[in-house]
Amino acid sequence: MERGENPTTKDDENISNAAPTPKLSTINNQLSTINHMAPLPNYRPRQLSVGPLEAEVLQIVWELGETTVKDVHDRILSDPSRELAYTSVTTVLRRLTEKGWLSCNKNGRAFYWKPLVTKQQADMIKAHEQLQQFLAVGNPDVVAAFADSLDEAASEQIQAIAQRIQAARQAREEQK
Repeated sequence: MERGENPTTKDDENISNAAPTPKLSTINNQLSTINHMAPLPNYRPRQLSVGPLEAEVLQIVWELGETTVKDVHDRILSDPSRELAYTSVTTVLRRLTEKGWLSCNKNGRAFYWKPLVTKQQADMIKAHEQLQQFLAVGNPDVVAAFADSLDEAASEQIQAIAQRIQAARQAREEQK
């Protein structure tokens, strides 16, 4: 599948993006939004990294659903302390489309943007990528040293995650 194409027309493809090693709190926050071991979505954006303004605009699009530049611009300007040019919003929406986060359709004279993944799917994809990067270290001593440095709450959370994984695997085996 070409990353960024319509998710309903192509098969799954792995993505690889270089990013800094994630903080445990970031992974924990993303994992906490994942309910009942939902599978990873087949579609993933071409580029996972987004800047602060892109993240803000993406959040607005998730909240509004299919939307126009004007809707996003109005939402941002609803904060009286904010100033942002209409053309800047257009640029950000186009960049998010190029990165594979949004699709854009023209209806009459208006362009409408909509998300290609839900917020929950995006959190799952990011958490998966961060975990893969962490495990890519490949040195058991490094991973063990990291695990040993965790506080009790983080250790309990990792144990809870391991139990959920085991339960999901067992349920899959029972379905065979």
